[in-house]
Amino acid sequence: MSTAIVAPQSMQFATPLKLQSGASLADYTLVYETYGTLNADKSNAVLVCHALNASHHVAGRYADDPKSVGWWDNMVGPGKSLDTNKFFVIGVNNLGSCFGSTGPMHSDPATGKPYGANFPVVTVEDWVQAQARLADALGITQFAAVMGGSLGGMQALAWSTLYPERLRHCVVIASTPKLSAQNIAFNDVARQAILTDPDFHGGDYYAHGVVPKNGLRVARMVGHITYLSDDDMAEKFGRDLRSGSYQFGFGVDFEIESYLRYQGDKFSEYFDANTYLLITKALDYFDPAAEFDGDLNRALEKTQAEFLVVSFMTDWRFSPERSREIVQALVSNKRRVSYAEIDAPHGHDAFLLEDERYQNVVREYYNRVWHELNNNLKNAHGHKKTPAAPSAHVATQASIIAGANA
Repeated sequence: MSTAIVAPQSMQFATPLKLQSGASLADYTLVYETYGTLNADKSNAVLVCHALNASHHVAGRYADDPKSVGWWDNMVGPGKSLDTNKFFVIGVNNLGSCFGSTGPMHSDPATGKPYGANFPVVTVEDWVQAQARLADALGITQFAAVMGGSLGGMQALAWSTLYPERLRHCVVIASTPKLSAQNIAFNDVARQAILTDPDFHGGDYYAHGVVPKNGLRVARMVGHITYLSDDDMAEKFGRDLRSGSYQFGFGVDFEIESYLRYQGDKFSEYFDANTYLLITKALDYFDPAAEFDGDLNRALEKTQAEFLVVSFMTDWRFSPERSREIVQALVSNKRRVSYAEIDAPHGHDAFLLEDERYQNVVREYYNRVWHELNNNLKNAHGHKKTPAAPSAHVATQASIIAGANA
């Protein structure tokens, strides 16, 4: 069952946001959605950070579009792993996006024309700063948890270092402390497909009334290949032919070709090319250890949160080895860490899909967060503090390292 009908909200910020690039963004808007009820002391808030092509629409449906199910609706909602009967969940659309928050499609106050290519390059850290301002405006001084998958996991990790005192738990799923050279290469190939599209017009295609659809299609096709595992693609498509025989041309012969072209076409209809460029650059630039000579241990030294880190064995884009780097750095800093490595067949996309083992790991972790929250509230009101409930991790076909705090 999905969350009840939801509606996006927006908040405008007049104070300029200083970006890592040195540029500033003034008079910007953030679009967000909330699910559940914020408790009296505002201690049950959970921030969910989105990945590349997602948005603030984390869960639920819109009244005027019942098919518009939130991108993580199988994870967030009443009675689900992140239970909105218990937690107040916030989804924020990042700056530079094309789903409502200020981005390249919006008017630049200085010119009155769309920002286009002039929209400043933004980073994961810039997004976190903007999210913190929204939290301030909502009166939330500390999150019960900050959570995200893939690029969203990078944001959650950045929260733990930039605002260590403002989150009690950090949930990092299918993510990485930095992109590998291969990942950066995939992103650049995708960007080149857009930049070399004749309809791109240097990023100012809005004025020409066109969209660089061919570039977006290829960019999505390249990206989508990396989100799936070889086994998953083999099981779904194999070498199946569309017409049962070779056509001896350069059209669509194989089912996998048809699938990728369909995904590319669909993506080019709703996503903005400038936004794609911005977000993939933010992915490339994320590296919290860079200012510490590559030492991730030192980069995570100031963290205070307790962590849940989840990876998937068939995810070759953000492989389990990258998640283990995060875990080991946290253990070196004597942080409390739970780690789950799930043997799911779906590759990187597994973090978005139904998997009982994965969802139970997240559910049990949030049960512990909820118990801790209630325990703290009782203690604050003069009740005797009760022992923390043990975490019941699911271990069936999953490798679990729990409470790694040595």
